[in-house]
Amino acid sequence: MNNSKNHVRVRKNIKKNIPKDKLCEVRILYRLVKEAINDLRGTGLLVNVVIITTMAAILTIFGVFFRSTLSISSFAKELGKVLEISVYLKNDTNIDYATKQIEGFDHVTKITLIPKQVSWDSLKKELDLPEITNPLPDTLHVRVDNPANVESVFNSVKNLSYVEDVNYAKDLAEKINTANNIVSHLMLFVVAIIGILTVTIINNTILLVIQSRKDEIEIMRLMGVSNWYIRFPLLLQGAYYGFMGALVSIIPVYMVHKHLIAVHNFFFVPSADYALNLVILTVFLTGIIFGSGGSFICIKKHLQV
Repeated sequence: MNNSKNHVRVRKNIKKNIPKDKLCEVRILYRLVKEAINDLRGTGLLVNVVIITTMAAILTIFGVFFRSTLSISSFAKELGKVLEISVYLKNDTNIDYATKQIEGFDHVTKITLIPKQVSWDSLKKELDLPEITNPLPDTLHVRVDNPANVESVFNSVKNLSYVEDVNYAKDLAEKINTANNIVSHLMLFVVAIIGILTVTIINNTILLVIQSRKDEIEIMRLMGVSNWYIRFPLLLQGAYYGFMGALVSIIPVYMVHKHLIAVHNFFFVPSADYALNLVILTVFLTGIIFGSGGSFICIKKHLQV
């Protein structure tokens, strides 16, 4: 055991003291890239086109769903801004004190005061009321940063001693939260399906490459060639399929993006400026990561390197 540890330590020391040849590293990288290109050529033009087209279709579904999710979130956020908690104050309440205290609660973004006289004058314009003493209370309209936080703010406000009553559109808040939860879970489900399909496609493709180069790989292993020298071209090939699939998928994703922008403009709901860039970046990263990941899984499964 000690001899083995000493042997490993000696090898590390020797390797550390060997001067690095940058030109040699560049040549090795060039050789690996060239090997990946040869593998792509050996796979065949038709097969490569089919794989890239399939990857593009899968990533298009992901990109369109992701972009639609961002739009749905924007609409939900806009609805959440309209959602308010109506706080009815008791008579003789110090309004400035009440406003400042409620403003200090977490998630509260804005408070609007509706004096009872304003409410009474508005009500008298709408209804034919007799001349009686104003029975309405001063009202605070409290806006919250997110519909999911309305319930917690509501519970905090209703326990205040100077609050007569408090209410909000609970059904609307619950529907908004339900919609957001459904979209989030669907997004995770789509990502999982995309990952499984991508890994399966890349796995089968790389398996064909491994089988066609089986003798060559075996010879390299017997010669003591580094494991990464064998792995890297295959990983590059998987990443290439993912990159090219993402590149093709940009066209339909951009077309859907333009239609969604038109919908936002029609309903006067602002769309996130970063939406398209975020979707494109995510699609490329997803394609490359799942592509190279599929290659890696195949290598681990079919090659002991």
